Amino acid sequence: QVQLEESGGGLVQAGGSLRLSCAASGRTFSTYSMGWFRQAPGKEREFVAAADSTGYRKDHSDAVKGRFTISRDRTKPTIYLQMNNLKAEDTGVYYCEARRRSCPLATMWTAYDVWGQGTQVTVSS
Repeated sequence: QVQLEESGGGLVQAGGSLRLSCAASGRTFSTYSMGWFRQAPGKEREFVAAADSTGYRKDHSDAVKGRFTISRDRTKPTIYLQMNNLKAEDTGVYYCEARRRSCPLATMWTAYDVWGQGTQVTVSS
């Protein structure tokens, strides 16, 4: 069973950048597709980005396209979310999630099999 641990969250001013990391344990991690989701207070968990098991097929939500980038480290079981030009509406808890099926990429968090505890991102305006 894959286990996930996010890190890299924090407080940043609008226009700033953060890079989130998600470290995975488990021998089958390399075959999983991965996703980043976020949840603001009082709101549903929403899709941010996803990548297949190779890291070449990617998808980003319209809200973050052009500002955020998901990537996989092929040398270690880690994925990243580079977040640039952050806005106040990006504030929330960010979750890393893993899915046994590599394709198609899933944009519903309930389609994933494993998720971490989350890391808080707060953007001040």
